[in-house]
Amino acid sequence: MGSPLPHHGKPPDAIVVGSGITGGWAAKELCERGLQVLLLERGPNVVHGVDYVTEHLAPWMMPFRGKIDRRRAIEHQPIQSKCYACDEYASHFFVDDRQHPYESDASRPFSWIRGYQLGGRSITWGRQVYRWSDLDFKANAMDGNGIPWPISYADIASWYDHVEDVIGVSGNRDGVPELPDGRFLPPMPLTPVEMALQTRLQTSFAGRRLISGRVAVLTVPHRGRAACHYCGPCERGCSLGAYFSSLSSTLPAAKRTGNLQIRTDTIVERVLFDPSLGRATGVAVIDASTHAREILCAPLIFLCASTLASTQILLNSRSETFPGGLGNSSGTLGRYLMDHAMFRAVAAEAPGFEDWTVFGQRPSGFYIPRFRNRDGHSTDFLRGYAYQGGSFRSSWARGLQGSDFGVPAKERMSRLGPWNIWVSGFGECLPRRDNAVTLSDGPADTWGLPRLKISFAWGENEFRMAEDAALEADLMLAAAGFKTTRNVSDDPIAQGGLAVHEMGTARMGDDRTQSVLNKWNQVHDAPNVFVTDGACMASSACQNPSLTYMALTARAATHAATLYKQGRL
Repeated sequence: MGSPLPHHGKPPDAIVVGSGITGGWAAKELCERGLQVLLLERGPNVVHGVDYVTEHLAPWMMPFRGKIDRRRAIEHQPIQSKCYACDEYASHFFVDDRQHPYESDASRPFSWIRGYQLGGRSITWGRQVYRWSDLDFKANAMDGNGIPWPISYADIASWYDHVEDVIGVSGNRDGVPELPDGRFLPPMPLTPVEMALQTRLQTSFAGRRLISGRVAVLTVPHRGRAACHYCGPCERGCSLGAYFSSLSSTLPAAKRTGNLQIRTDTIVERVLFDPSLGRATGVAVIDASTHAREILCAPLIFLCASTLASTQILLNSRSETFPGGLGNSSGTLGRYLMDHAMFRAVAAEAPGFEDWTVFGQRPSGFYIPRFRNRDGHSTDFLRGYAYQGGSFRSSWARGLQGSDFGVPAKERMSRLGPWNIWVSGFGECLPRRDNAVTLSDGPADTWGLPRLKISFAWGENEFRMAEDAALEADLMLAAAGFKTTRNVSDDPIAQGGLAVHEMGTARMGDDRTQSVLNKWNQVHDAPNVFVTDGACMASSACQNPSLTYMALTARAATHAATLYKQGRL
């Protein structure tokens, strides 16, 4: 089976696969509990601050003025460039689609947005963090879509506290039952336009609230990290560490223990399982550069490679014991893929605020929590949606939209542009068995591994939700006196994957015949293997999921360390 990799003279107690949001948390929690941890990242090393090479470059310093090179995007990043953050400044933090292919049905397409480097997508994520409530954890059991969650809000509430204390979340204690309050730093202020909409919702729409976005960006110094100075382009990397990433927070914390070793450019091929022990024994890996293969052993394995990447590893961990992949005795591995239904954004002009402007670029906006189906089923769709939005004064780019030229155009452009406001809904996706990923029978990838095949489609429930969200957005903006200018997209829902909130495919559950993981994120069939990224989710709610991933990871890692020290793993 090979020998363990030397680790400061000691073999690793745990192997963590992936260095993004959940991998960083797994490494931190395990290291701080005295375990020797080997963290594996398939992409290259990134040094915090040093490798944020475009962080403060101005548009005129970029060949394409910050817009992505369309020719290069078509050739190398046709999928990644669909993500707003994959522009000329940050495209190097997204994979080359040609080097990392996957398959997707033309009739059921899915855009897999990925970042393979140390820190993963924690460098480029949107940083919105919201707790789930029991409205979300109990939804499956209430309406029969999906299987019951094996945990409730009470099981995870203290772990939300723990995570928020570390990452730093700016926000208000708003008293919204469906969106539990957390441990917050001072919020980022709303603009006058947003406050006007906030007031109108309170007076004209019962049960609706507009609140400051809760975001993992510091408004005051916190745990050795500096406060945000509102420069704006967070997806390029933040050398201050003002926003949370594994590079700025969890990995440094793990390193300080002296218990962490990081190995980059190391692709995990499969998890090794010994049927006589009923346990995993390690992982088979491939050097990304030389393609050399190796076996690394450890008694504890954490898969945190991202939703689809972790499931791809499990599917490829086939054996006589598990011909359908490790942990797939239930037949649900790869099934029930979800993403948030990202609805067509609605934009409006906001007259009457011309004497106000903003300085700097606030890396947040506002949030309108879910208001549909909170107290039972009262619409023609199940579950609900929430809105995210923001307001701004039109930039110099508005000059491209006018029909005037010469002196009139110069006079118009010499004045600040009008205020605009936008809202976009994020709806819950119901878990469906036929939204699934499998291993392709077609050509292997560059490293000889089976490609992932993704099949995903929105259901009637999501389309009904999208229609309602668009109508209600129009009504709310009009009630505030704003003039709707356009819908940002003709499609009612963005293509699956573009919310970059993919979840499911190795779901948690008490019933091992219907799930892959137990309530502690352990693989039912291999209890020393834990999966704590988005693959574990049994439903999607409508809130951004990263805070829940982190809380589940911290909870699982603490449980694993306890069991390991007791000799039970």
